[in-house]
Amino acid sequence: MGVERMKGRTKKQDAPLDLPPSPPRRTGVTRYTPNTGTPALRAAIAAKLTNENRVATTPGDVVVSNGAKQAVWQALLAAVSPGDDVLIPAPYWVSYPEMATLAGANPVILLSDAADGFLLSPATLAAALTPRSRVLILCTPSNPSGAVYDRERLQVCRGMGGGRGGCRAPSVAAMLAPPPPPQQLAAVVASHPRLLVLSDEIYEYITYPPATHISFASLPGMAPRTLTVNGFSKAYAMTGWRLGYLAAPPPFAAAAAAIQSQTTSGASSIAQHAALAALGMGPGGGPLVGAMVDAFRERRDAVTTRLRAIPGVSLPATPGGAFYAMPDVSALVGSGARADGFGEVADGDALCAYLLDAALVALVPGSAFGAPSCVRLSYAASLDTLNEAMDRIERALAPGVYTRPAQ
Repeated sequence: MGVERMKGRTKKQDAPLDLPPSPPRRTGVTRYTPNTGTPALRAAIAAKLTNENRVATTPGDVVVSNGAKQAVWQALLAAVSPGDDVLIPAPYWVSYPEMATLAGANPVILLSDAADGFLLSPATLAAALTPRSRVLILCTPSNPSGAVYDRERLQVCRGMGGGRGGCRAPSVAAMLAPPPPPQQLAAVVASHPRLLVLSDEIYEYITYPPATHISFASLPGMAPRTLTVNGFSKAYAMTGWRLGYLAAPPPFAAAAAAIQSQTTSGASSIAQHAALAALGMGPGGGPLVGAMVDAFRERRDAVTTRLRAIPGVSLPATPGGAFYAMPDVSALVGSGARADGFGEVADGDALCAYLLDAALVALVPGSAFGAPSCVRLSYAASLDTLNEAMDRIERALAPGVYTRPAQ
């Protein structure tokens, strides 16, 4: 019977499958990748950091990971010992405290002021330092607030005057006088030799003039103290490719590589080839990323203008980067605040639940980020969608529908 079936085949069935040649199989692209990343991608990342960020980096300093989240986690595991403190400015990305806890460290939350753009002050950092302090996490531009640390806030200028872009030499009298307290974050870090900085720079390219991104490791004396995390998800809209990296001094890079080798091993070969193409677009991501950032800036301006027009919503500082706004809504919630058909609106969590229920608009409560008086809104959507969302929020908070607390 089998012979009869063979005889009955058509000429088309007899023809061999017309498969295209398979270069990946010939070049090994689809095989397991090296644990720390392909040599080509690590070299490209090192060149990018050296030339764009002014952080001298070798390929051996780079560990390519399955997303920037993995890079943050492995950096913490490489840096902390049980009982160490990890200093986390609020508002913070939701995973930082949990990662610190899982690493056996103590998350220490440092408060910032909305009026100061949610930037950590040097005085707050200095007051929090103890012999247990091991890592300060800085995310700039920030998720969730969009805050961007400028050089004036970061620069090492102990005992010197000076403004944006540098420091003036001290006078003879200043050199003879007792040193004043450090005025910049890097100066505070420098005064505490055990402290490292985990600089999360995943939103690096999404900044809006006059804000500019400064890599913490580029500051004088900070490279040996800095573990830089970045990736491809935000700048290149490559979220699903899951590719990030850590660039760190050799002992920490080696420790992170050892951790990765016993967990996920190397990142996807296909994603790494895509990342090479992304880096090939040029400094800052080239014109395509520039056009994306221009669109985000237009959306930011539209959203922040409308938020500020809502009675009871406060947004003192305009986000300098990323694609989030974090308004203070404390004047909308609390004792006496009620919504028709919903009931009491006691806090930001309840306000978000009400807006989701009544307006079908999803916001994230600030309590998730250590800022319970705020809510987070993402403007990574079209202008039409954002304007519709703002219309719905305004209707849901209109007098007669929403009762604000007594002042």
